[in-house]
Amino acid sequence: MSEQQEIIIKPGMGALHYWRDLWRYRELFLFLAWRDILVRYKQTAIGIAWSVIRPLATMLVFTVVFGKLAKLPSNGVPYPVMVYAAMLPWQFFANSLAESANSLVDNANLLTKVYFPRLIVPAGAVVVSLVDFAISCAILAGIMAWYRFVPDVKVLLIPLFLLMASLASFGSGLWLAALNVKYRDFRYVVPFLVQFGLYISPVGFSSSIVPERWRFLYFLNPMVGVIDGFRWAILGDRFPVHWPGFLLSGVLVVLIFMGGLFYFRRMERSFADVV
Repeated sequence: MSEQQEIIIKPGMGALHYWRDLWRYRELFLFLAWRDILVRYKQTAIGIAWSVIRPLATMLVFTVVFGKLAKLPSNGVPYPVMVYAAMLPWQFFANSLAESANSLVDNANLLTKVYFPRLIVPAGAVVVSLVDFAISCAILAGIMAWYRFVPDVKVLLIPLFLLMASLASFGSGLWLAALNVKYRDFRYVVPFLVQFGLYISPVGFSSSIVPERWRFLYFLNPMVGVIDGFRWAILGDRFPVHWPGFLLSGVLVVLIFMGGLFYFRRMERSFADVV
């Protein structure tokens, strides 16, 4: 019979020990992520098709309201293609934020029974949203084929902008997950923030319509740079990136991620007591 490994947990064991624990508990991370994927579509009538219906419905609404009624410019690109290219990062961000913000409360029983790095729980929620992102990419490819629109080599930069979206959603999710444990009001705040963010982000419109005098405030929304980057990578130079604003968005993404990580680690010891 193999010897059992004895693990002694002490307060203040240091950051290095914590990151080692993250690697040691990688199987738990994969298990939680896979469980969340199964639970999301369990006992649903059409299953994974919800990942297709939601962005398609939003695309149709924005195309009618902004493209047909408001007649906003699409820079020579079919309006549905322009909107869906922005829906990719936004839907990923929104799903990741909502799932990670509620992840600790939804796993309260697990938190109070066994030790593991709590960072695993919101991180798994972000990974789950990659499944919806992959499905949405396939749908966008079909839409672009329908309109006979072919991307150029810049499409290879999509992983860079996906990384930015991941850091933005994970960092924001860490803030909200920690706050949600102590103040359950944030369960109701998150849907409002996601809905509000949808309309102040360039999902249904192009950033080119924003007046120059409002550009700085506009790019304080970190998802603006991410969405503009996606459009530029997928649709080409018809949607040029405002690089100073993009850099500002990038700096904000890093600050949000680092701040969320610091606050989450600071509050982590108290999760099991108040969740």
